[in-house]
Amino acid sequence: MKRILATLHSDMRLQFRNGFYYVSGFVAVLIVITLKQFGEVDWFVWWPAIILENLVINGFFFMAGLVLLEKNEGTLEAQIVSPLRPWEYLLSKALSLGLLSLLETLVIVALVSGLGFNWALLALGVLALTVMYALYGFVVVARYHSISEFLMPSAVWTMGFSLPLLYYFDLWRSWVMYLHPLQAPVVLMQAAFQRVEAWQLVYGLAYSALWVAVGVFASQRAFHRFVVQKRGARRK
Repeated sequence: MKRILATLHSDMRLQFRNGFYYVSGFVAVLIVITLKQFGEVDWFVWWPAIILENLVINGFFFMAGLVLLEKNEGTLEAQIVSPLRPWEYLLSKALSLGLLSLLETLVIVALVSGLGFNWALLALGVLALTVMYALYGFVVVARYHSISEFLMPSAVWTMGFSLPLLYYFDLWRSWVMYLHPLQAPVVLMQAAFQRVEAWQLVYGLAYSALWVAVGVFASQRAFHRFVVQKRGARRK
């Protein structure tokens, strides 16, 4: 636990030093100013959709940026011979980005809609969502060596992130959507602002935990393949 906490602190300092917190703050201010321009809107209905789209940057792309930064500096390869286990490295990265996302989200929601929502459920939804984004981001970016290589195919890798919104906005009401990994955190965030059925809440918690576990497993395999063994990684 001490090792994870120390790594978490180090990751947060790295993110602050490289301007991630400034970017997050700028995005938060921009979103608040933009949303304040609208009249009477029931933002409690819109928050799950806004958060789902906004946190792609904090989770998927910030993780990609961190990994590519550490690759260029040679510190990622150094993790192989350090006492830090791959799952500790990955979980620390994902949690640190989750905490940044949570801070940004709480500030945005509070400034636009006030404090009349379930903080605990929103926090669980945001953390689960960002951790999933981040772990998937590592699985994807581990095979690349530069931002120029990564940016073009990133549009393909992120296709499908918005599919849960089809169900949320009654555009496609099929049980199949509940198999989508991001449907669970969307349900948790929805429960923070609106009443949901008890089974949906259980589903949101359990299915989020399942996909976080899958993400940890998949990202460890990617770490072993592309960082340790360097198999199939794209060369400079």
